[in-house]
Amino acid sequence: MTKKLFYNDAYQTSFDTQVVKNDKDEEGRDYVVLEETAFYPTGGGQPFDEGTLNEIRVDNVEEVDGEVRHYVAEPLDASTVNGVVDWARRFDHMQQHSGQHILSAIMQDEFGMATLSFHLGAEIVSIDLDATDLTEETLEKAEERVNEVIRDNRPIETKWMTVDESNQYPLRKKLAVDEAVRLVVIPDVDYNGCGGTHPRSTGEVQMIKLLGWSRQKKIVRLEFVCGNRVLEQLGNKHKVLNGIKGLMKRPEEALEQEVSSFIKESKQKDKQLAEQMAQLLEYEARDLASTAGEAAGVPVIERVYENRTIKTLQDLGKKIVEQTPSGIVVLVSEQKDQLQYVLAQGANCSGNMKEAAEKVMPLIEAKGGGKPNFVQGGGTKAIAADAFAERLREAALETVE
Repeated sequence: MTKKLFYNDAYQTSFDTQVVKNDKDEEGRDYVVLEETAFYPTGGGQPFDEGTLNEIRVDNVEEVDGEVRHYVAEPLDASTVNGVVDWARRFDHMQQHSGQHILSAIMQDEFGMATLSFHLGAEIVSIDLDATDLTEETLEKAEERVNEVIRDNRPIETKWMTVDESNQYPLRKKLAVDEAVRLVVIPDVDYNGCGGTHPRSTGEVQMIKLLGWSRQKKIVRLEFVCGNRVLEQLGNKHKVLNGIKGLMKRPEEALEQEVSSFIKESKQKDKQLAEQMAQLLEYEARDLASTAGEAAGVPVIERVYENRTIKTLQDLGKKIVEQTPSGIVVLVSEQKDQLQYVLAQGANCSGNMKEAAEKVMPLIEAKGGGKPNFVQGGGTKAIAADAFAERLREAALETVE
């Protein structure tokens, strides 16, 4: 088995060792197994380390069937290697993981909310809590308490011991192993079985910022960031805020009210615009109904448009059949690489537009649906738009009794 150097020293980023195995996995990815490694493999909610082996990039590290596989960007033909771990990524994971330990301890001990799972993402970290909701007061108190523990600069110790020895500590949860266990200890705060990488003290976590929570079925997902990620979040938000200030030309403290007023006005204008568009469609429908042609004794309104949305075709079709209760409406919109259509009939027409459309849809590999009196859909532009409209009209008239 590969000796895991990160268990002894999470700060070790360079090492020399022997290659034990050089192979490809079932997906054809190149990987090597080493005699010892400082690369952390994915596990326990913590992602893998990145870095290089003999200056060849390590893209992923996984523990598979008891062996630590280092997936490399290109084949590595060597019996010995020099490994270098990406320290920035490693230390970021150390900060986030230790911050999670502290946060989970505070949420359970002081608020009665146990952590069910942990996810360390590329930008955001989250824990799932055995709870139904969180209040702003709880979030404020929890954040304050976690930062107090961080500022106390308490030691973070890792100890290997037997399960019996570990039971002498106030463990946060029952251990899932029977053999030797690695305990992560933050005195008077957290005692937890964990195989992840951690700094030597809570002070190196620097700080925590709770970002918000959401309800996920019967649990609560709490998002946060620690350490350098807090500064990154602050920097990103500061850029956005400065951009808004430049657009609004208002002091920072007035931005919320200004944006709120802007959104309210925008919604009101959108509503007015929608009402005006509905009126225009009403006028257009009346005009089309008044110029309806006739085929086999049935009034027919047939039009081909360019770049009209399916929603517009639907609204227009509904208004036209109200004006021509005995008629058939064929509307086709020609897009860049597709055709969309509406086929409808008035309340006094005896046809079946769904049946008619199903006969013609294969011409454009169309998908769609509806009811016997109103169908819509779209497909490829396999034939000309006017030819497709003509085929829809013919199929519709064939269903009229």
